[in-house]
Amino acid sequence: MAAFSKLTRMRRLTHILMSPACRLARLALGEKKLAHDLETAADPLSHLPVFTELDGTQVTGVWAIVDCLEGLYPDYPLVPEDQAPRSEALRLLDWAMSKFSEEVTRRILFEKASRSQTGNLLRQPPSMETIRQGRAALKEALQMLGALAEERGFLAGRDMSLADLALAAHLSALDYYGEVPWTDHPAMAEWYMRMKSRPSFRSLLMDRVPGQPPALQYAELDF
Repeated sequence: MAAFSKLTRMRRLTHILMSPACRLARLALGEKKLAHDLETAADPLSHLPVFTELDGTQVTGVWAIVDCLEGLYPDYPLVPEDQAPRSEALRLLDWAMSKFSEEVTRRILFEKASRSQTGNLLRQPPSMETIRQGRAALKEALQMLGALAEERGFLAGRDMSLADLALAAHLSALDYYGEVPWTDHPAMAEWYMRMKSRPSFRSLLMDRVPGQPPALQYAELDF
């Protein structure tokens, strides 16, 4: 019986639905083509995401998970091999998970979504002024990112990388709530349609927040 359990054990990702860090881990696992189960965290304020390997080894935090996946599963690399696009991919990855997260995601998503879905430690009654600031920062970011995508194909270069996955993790959560003005930014809309069409995105497009359905275009592959 023990041998049977060992053979049928699945990889597992413990997450919460609208956390960009958790969504990035899900996309990375999908790009690595690693089958896994999703488990909703009992405590949304705990250190997430947590990845559990087939042998039971646990890796906590999105950076540790990405590093683990790149090391153990090199067949589907998430960063370019050449130094210049590699540096650019990592620069944009850092920007998406720091500056974009602070100026856009926290001001919009963390104001509109519940603590149980985002893990936001500072949840207060929604502030429309904060949301307006986030929307203004989002428009400015989309303008800059659209120029990169139009020139390069993907954000850091001609190939999809962690930079694209990180930004898509944020934008997919914002798009759930209808907060991304795609019609004003056609280059980014075209980039996002290509990202949404990737197999790694399928599970994200099936996400549903209890009692709060997504914006109409959320799960559509075309705008």
